[in-house]
Parts: sequence; structure tokens; C-alpha cells
Amino acid sequence: MNPPAARIESLTILIAEDNAADRLLLSTIVSRQGHRVLTAGNGLEAVALFETERPQLVLMDVMMPVMDGFEAARRIKQQAGEELVPIIFLTSLSETEALVQSLEAGGDDFLSKPYNRVILEAKINAMGRLHLLQRTVLEQRDLIVRHNEHLLNEQRVAKAVFDKVAHSGCLNASNVRYLQSPLALFNGDLLLAAYKPSGGMHVLLGDFTGHGLPAAIGAMPLAEVFYGMTAKGYPMADILREMNAKLKRILPVGVFCCATLLNLSFQRELVEVWNGGLPDGYLLRAASGERVALVSRHLPLGILEPAAFSDRCETYPLDIEDRIFLFSDGVLEASNKAGEMFGEARLLQLFERNRQPSALFDEIQRSLAQFRGAVQDDVSMLEVRLQPDSGLQCPPLAFSDSGVSSPLDWSVSFEFRAETLKHFNPLPHVLQLLLEVHDLRARGGALYTVL
Repeated sequence: MNPPAARIESLTILIAEDNAADRLLLSTIVSRQGHRVLTAGNGLEAVALFETERPQLVLMDVMMPVMDGFEAARRIKQQAGEELVPIIFLTSLSETEALVQSLEAGGDDFLSKPYNRVILEAKINAMGRLHLLQRTVLEQRDLIVRHNEHLLNEQRVAKAVFDKVAHSGCLNASNVRYLQSPLALFNGDLLLAAYKPSGGMHVLLGDFTGHGLPAAIGAMPLAEVFYGMTAKGYPMADILREMNAKLKRILPVGVFCCATLLNLSFQRELVEVWNGGLPDGYLLRAASGERVALVSRHLPLGILEPAAFSDRCETYPLDIEDRIFLFSDGVLEASNKAGEMFGEARLLQLFERNRQPSALFDEIQRSLAQFRGAVQDDVSMLEVRLQPDSGLQCPPLAFSDSGVSSPLDWSVSFEFRAETLKHFNPLPHVLQLLLEVHDLRARGGALYTVL
């Protein structure tokens, strides 16, 4: 013997049938199955009952006065919205066209007259399981939506803190332009820029492996080292070594940061470049239109042990209005709908066709937007232009969270002997101590020069 079918929960079932005898027969069969029964004598009554009682299943006669079953089914489905309310049509019609019309009107099944109790019970059980399944799916969907909203809210709060730490420099300087198009709320691309106490600025474009939050875990410690050591007057080589050592120490295996770091000197009119793993950047000379590739010569940050790390940089002279362009791999790997990558060749064509260097950044951005389809990677691009110191509006630097400190009548002295100076550069430490004094911070460049 076959095992009995699993019982479904009790349903509220609407029976719309104009024949009183058939209506009584159906009501008896359904009620004996343990379900609550509602009855209607025509389609209009059925629609009204559905609106007030919201039954989970409808048995609908096709041919009824006032409003036929087809129209009643359409209205009930419209009222049900996203909720699944199965409709079983009761019909004596046998033509294929009539049965197809029943399904097209919103019916989920049909039962031919005369009624068979066993078949009717089986169909009710099947439709009840469908209703229960759809209700479970909707509940799980709503739970996922609430969970997703909770996660997004947490990420927005974390992103606000992240932005204050990672973007507290001078990316809004008049000689800097950038594009950052993240794949997710958090992203692995990092843009950092900070003024040096000696004048000039440090600029970094970084690209951590992966996307989203896992790729952003190294951004805050990297930004902390970059901004802290730049403000203290450390040279570029020391900053690179400290960033590499910190990332190597804290990041899991397989997570690292491809990066290009620039050290721009506006007074000396030159730039030092360190490129570890990013696509080629380009120095575009305003006078001649010459394009100099800034090629990657090193492994990314966070891979090598400190003893094996190289901080060797390349130095290039600059003229006023010369421009440096840096790109993350998301620019070259941007794909169109056909799966074709933007590629280095298209990028270089834009450089070759350009006749106005000041418009090149916009031309690249516009071409990239027109080319690519769905975003598959974080996309970042940076332009830094050499301009006179007088053209830069350096923002006032923050002294402390409270801002309460002021110089009084005081003096301090240090003595560094020759043996110490062979292995130790005291300048950043002494400068940082002096810059803790409120009114001296604005004179950081002059103090650096004197020291």
C-alpha cells in the first residue's frame, strides 16, 4: 500500500459556483477535509468575498451569472498581488481552447465535472503545498531584505569612519583630479594625497586584491602610515618601507596592495616615482607632448619581508603644467557587453589623439564610460599636475581633537652625536615634537628648512 499523503495545514477555501447542489457538494467535500469554506453564487460575490476574507485557495466555476469565472479570476489575481492564491477552475467544458483560456485568465489548474472526491482532495493538497512553499519563500525573502538592510547600515557607518581616515588629505587640491568608481560600498582601490612639511606633496594610488570589504581591510593601516609619516616629514623611502612592513605583518596570505607612490617637489620641479604592481602610469610633458611611461619595477606592498624590500625610486624632472596619470587595473580590464577589454592600446590612442593636455582626463573618463558594460572591478584614475607653490591653497592643518594648545615662554634642546647620526635621522621626531605646538604647525615648512 502507498503511504498516506502528508496532511497540509487547514486552509480557507472560497467556492464560487452558481449551482446550489454543486456548491453544497463541494462544500461538504472540502469541509470534511478539514478546511474552512466560503461560498459565492457568482463571480462578483467571489471577488467581494476574496477582498474581505483573503482565502488561500479558490474553486471557481467558469460559467456564472453577473460575472463569469474568467473575469473574477483576473480580478482576484490582481488583488492578491505577489501572494500566490491558486485558482482551480470547475468546468464542464472539454474544448482545448476553453481549457487554455482558463489557464490564461489566471487559473492554476482545472477540475472537470462531475466532481471526483479523491481527485479534488489531491488537487487541494497540491495547491496547499504550493501556497505554503510560496509563503515560506516570501518570508525568507523578507528576512534576507532585513538582514541586508542591517548589513548595509553597518557598512555605511563603517564607511563614514573609513572615509574620514583614508580621505583626510588633500585630494581636493587644485592640481589633483581623480575618478573612483567602486564595485561595492567598500572597495580595494585607495587614493591618498598629503602635503609635506618641506613643501610639495606625496600621492599614492593603491589597489588591494579582491573587492569589497575584504579588499579594504588594509586601507586604514596603510592610510595611517602614509598620513602620519608624511606629516612628520619622513622621506619617501622610509614611508614605503613602513607601509610594506605593516601590510606584511597584518594582512593574510594572498592579500597585498599594488601601488604607485609619487613624491612631488614643486620647488625643485621633479617627481620621484615608486611603482609596485600597478599598470604603467604616464608623465605627459606639456611643452613637447612627450609621454614617459612610469613602469612597475617592484613587487606589490605586503609581499616581501622587510629585508628583501626595495625602496629604489626613479626621478624625473618636471615643468609647470606637466601632468602625471595613474591608473588601477580596473581601467585596462574594463569590459564591454561583448566581453572585450578596454586595454592599454585604447588608452594610448587617447594620449596620441589628445591635443589639449588639460582635457585628457575628461577624454579618458568619457571614453571609459562609453565603452564599458557592467562594472566588474574597482576603477580608479588619478591626474596630478605640477604648478607653482603659490597656486596651491593648503588647508589649515588640525592641531588636536580639542584644539587647545598654545606656545608659551619655553625652550628645548637636543644633542645628537656623530655615532647616532650615522644610523638615525632625528629630523622627523624633532619636527613632530615642534608641530604639536598650536601656532608652530602653520610654520611646518619653515621649521623643516631650518632643521
